[in-house]
Amino acid sequence: MSESIKPRAPALDKAYSPKQVEDRVYSQWVDSGRFHADETSSRTHFCIVIPPPNVTGMLTMGHVLNNTLQDILTRFHRMEGHETLWLPGTDHAGIATQNVVEKALAKEKISRHDLGREKFLERVWQWKEKFGGLIIQQLKRLGCSCDWLRERFTMDDGLSRSVREAFIQLYKAGLIYKGKRIINWCPRCRTALSDEEKIPQDTQGNLWYIRYPLKGEEGHVVVATTRPETMLGDAAVAVNPDDDRFRHLVGKTVILPFLNREIPILADDFVDPKFGTGAVKVTPAHDPNDFEIGLRHQLPQIVVMDESGVMNDAAGPFKGMDRVNCRSNLVKELEGKGLLEKIEDHTLAVGHCQRCNTIIEPYLSDQWFVRMKPLAEKAIAAVKDGTLRFTPARWVNVYLHWMENIRDWCISRQLWWGHRIPAFTCGDCGHVMVGEEDPSSCERCGGSSHITQEDDVLDTWFSSWLWPFSTMGWPDSTPTLAKFYPTDVLVTGPDIIFFWVARMVMAGYFFENKCPFHDVYFTSIVRDMKGRKMSKSLGNSPDPIEIIEKYGADALRFTVVSLAPVGQDIRFASEKVELGRNFANKLWNASRFILMNMGDAACTIKDAVGVSDQLSVWDRWILSRGMAAIETVRSHLSDSQYKFNEAVKTAYEFIWNDLCDNYIEMSKPSLNGSDPLRRKVVQKVLLKTLDLALRVLHPFMPYITEEIWQKLPGAEGMLMVSEFPKVDHKLVNVPLETEIQDALQAVKVVRNLRSAANIPPGKKVTVRVIKSEGMSPVFERHSEMIKWLAAAEVFEIVNEKTSGHLVGLMGETEVCLSLAGLIDVPAEKKRVETEIAKIEKEKAKIAFKLADQAFVSKAPPEVVDRIRQGVDGYALQLNKLQSYLKELEAI
Repeated sequence: MSESIKPRAPALDKAYSPKQVEDRVYSQWVDSGRFHADETSSRTHFCIVIPPPNVTGMLTMGHVLNNTLQDILTRFHRMEGHETLWLPGTDHAGIATQNVVEKALAKEKISRHDLGREKFLERVWQWKEKFGGLIIQQLKRLGCSCDWLRERFTMDDGLSRSVREAFIQLYKAGLIYKGKRIINWCPRCRTALSDEEKIPQDTQGNLWYIRYPLKGEEGHVVVATTRPETMLGDAAVAVNPDDDRFRHLVGKTVILPFLNREIPILADDFVDPKFGTGAVKVTPAHDPNDFEIGLRHQLPQIVVMDESGVMNDAAGPFKGMDRVNCRSNLVKELEGKGLLEKIEDHTLAVGHCQRCNTIIEPYLSDQWFVRMKPLAEKAIAAVKDGTLRFTPARWVNVYLHWMENIRDWCISRQLWWGHRIPAFTCGDCGHVMVGEEDPSSCERCGGSSHITQEDDVLDTWFSSWLWPFSTMGWPDSTPTLAKFYPTDVLVTGPDIIFFWVARMVMAGYFFENKCPFHDVYFTSIVRDMKGRKMSKSLGNSPDPIEIIEKYGADALRFTVVSLAPVGQDIRFASEKVELGRNFANKLWNASRFILMNMGDAACTIKDAVGVSDQLSVWDRWILSRGMAAIETVRSHLSDSQYKFNEAVKTAYEFIWNDLCDNYIEMSKPSLNGSDPLRRKVVQKVLLKTLDLALRVLHPFMPYITEEIWQKLPGAEGMLMVSEFPKVDHKLVNVPLETEIQDALQAVKVVRNLRSAANIPPGKKVTVRVIKSEGMSPVFERHSEMIKWLAAAEVFEIVNEKTSGHLVGLMGETEVCLSLAGLIDVPAEKKRVETEIAKIEKEKAKIAFKLADQAFVSKAPPEVVDRIRQGVDGYALQLNKLQSYLKELEAI
């Protein structure tokens, strides 16, 4: 470096240390109060409500992706000058939380029943205060810029009031009712589950063919069933009315084995003649379809097991057995009585509890329901008319299919933790009361001594479907609700499109007559490298906090976003975060170089850089590339495209390739040169380019960009609330970008040749371009730039090629790298010959496999294609190495 420039003392440490930066910067953000949204502001608003994680939850890779995307949007709109609200909170997670606390009690050798409801709930609240909300602290580690002053909990006082008001309104509208229905029952959790909480799993089971003796005559009817233990609750045998095989039996009676109960043979259109024998058992209390048949034919509803899955009095000799033992014993007894005709293998989808994986029991029970069809109409129309947009759009058909075939929602749960159903029954007259206050007397008969509240609590999702407006103060007309509702976008996983998304849309229209958001962006599913969904049970989900400790939050954020194209799942491994760490280090080192080379320059980030004769080709190029990056990132984030990975890729390529690898390298001669005017221009352009690069990257990597930006000359306040850059069209020069891109392609060809010949980066080389008719003008116009970036001592254009060169192509033009004096030729020849032999051996192996017709005919086509592509790849490598070997032999 010449004496004419005095390097500044480094404003940045030699190496970037996330641990030393992140806590300090996050505290600065929080203390500034700029996460908090002002509902009185006249500025354009932007609002997201967080999908509330379970209060029992720990940060997962799914949370990392989902919340990073929300933070990107929030930070972008905040920099756009919008009044931005990202509203956080947690869900009380009824079953999950109750299970956690019950497990803790079990270690003390007590149960919730030992404590009683009131004492148990005290323990749950104690647990929540001590351990709940850990995930919120973890989200802060990730850098999430939520309005923490507005943090909500689905069982806080305000949301509890919202839940009660919603129940009242739906009840008064006739949309909530109580009735006996077949529900999904988990004998382990001992509670009802919604259809969406029942997870079907393909199971290899059996089809048992059982003989039901005819009453008063010889013979029997054979029925096929997958659940023989429920036959004890049979109320009929049904056949299809058009099935000629059984028409003569309709109206007759059979004797139910073991219990000797007489049950009728009836005809019903629901029966599939092709299933089993065509005759089926009807068990109204233990099958949803049989329940409907039972209603049509006024059949008794006989429950044969209790809430724990243990057979009850109605099961006769099998009383006291659990349902699994009952099945095996009953089948054995049938066989002994000669009533088991045969057993067939049968694959069927068996419902399992989402929480504990226990097999679900269809069970007749008194439950509370919401009538969904009337609520679905506006929610269906919103998607059809474009009021609500889904990204990716393929989820529209999934949503519409479910909504158009929607069933009533069972909202009661047999738990203690949750919103207790606000319905009260008078023990004197049976009248049910639902209101804002707990009744002290019956509004019908005036009695006051026997009023009891429902024991059950509401489904967790009943509070969650109110989340977009209940968190803003509904049912009151608050300034927050007026300013920020409807929200702008919901970012969530597709696995809860029915549980949550669809229900929120219905609730939004019913309670506020507005769709709760304009867009829904469905995130990718995070999978491991084998393609399996990450889960605790598989043990394949890394701890994001450990990754943050090792690599930093920015590195993790950058990596998950860059790996997540719209509509495609992510294959993630912790090692991939090295990509983000390397980028952070590259940015840090480049920024440090720029700041150290400001010297005594008086320029600041506030200084305008315009088109002038003082700007070189390279200055104009980097400024135009910066404008292109701004335009692309803006488009991907602000035009409802939600192309997050494309946006971060654009920022990455601009910073890594354009700024660091090219412009900074080209600036070094000017920074070290003797022309002070040229040096000042380069310093100004470097600083301006770094400023806009940090602004563009900030939503994706907020910590490192904030730390660097605050060190820039002229920076005031925080990057978080500085302006996101806008395109200055005077600086856009597309033809120049194209021209320089061609020149950089020439540099890339030389760098690839250097790499192929194992030439160290710092070693100077000789490059010769063979003149041809189609040769790009950049070889002559930008020869000095190519020479500098390719680390060439000699760069010349010649008429013909000579031996001893490694040759690459740019279009049809040959670019030759002289090998003379650069390498140990004998050693290099030996290395190349060894590599050729290795590749020939591998190529022969897979060629032999392709010659095996038995393998080719049996293997999946994609596997065969992949192997053929491997042969082609080896052939290409061999061709290059053999050409290189010839050049070595010519030296």
